[in-house]
Amino acid sequence: MDTLSYKTVSANKATVNKKWLIIDAENLVLGRLSTAVASRLRGKHKADFTPHADCGDNIIVINTAKVKLTGRKMSEKQYVRHTGYPGGQRFATPKILMQKDATLVVKKAIHGMLPKNKLGNAIKSNLFLYAGDSHPHEAQKPSTFTI
Repeated sequence: MDTLSYKTVSANKATVNKKWLIIDAENLVLGRLSTAVASRLRGKHKADFTPHADCGDNIIVINTAKVKLTGRKMSEKQYVRHTGYPGGQRFATPKILMQKDATLVVKKAIHGMLPKNKLGNAIKSNLFLYAGDSHPHEAQKPSTFTI
């Protein structure tokens, strides 16, 4: 038995193979979209997945303004933040956030599924969100990915 063929291979920055994917979020449910994107960003779909390395793909999500929330979540779900001052707790619904910036709801959902450390910050930089159907990443020749 050749023991050299059974060595565990860990991916690193030099050996990882990153692809560019484009996802159309029109009429997709927010949670299902977010889990698929977070898993692809992390690289869990790859055979050489390494938990401590950024081995995921670069993902472009277009039409984030047309994402769907099931039930009454658009008006009843609340995002909570704090200003840092006494009595500074602020609440917002997805409807309010979509009016401010159509990418915020999708961004919050995906970022909440990623690690909360330096690796998570590096992975977040591989996500590109756009409210409309145009994006400035044509030079990367992204392939379409359907959920």
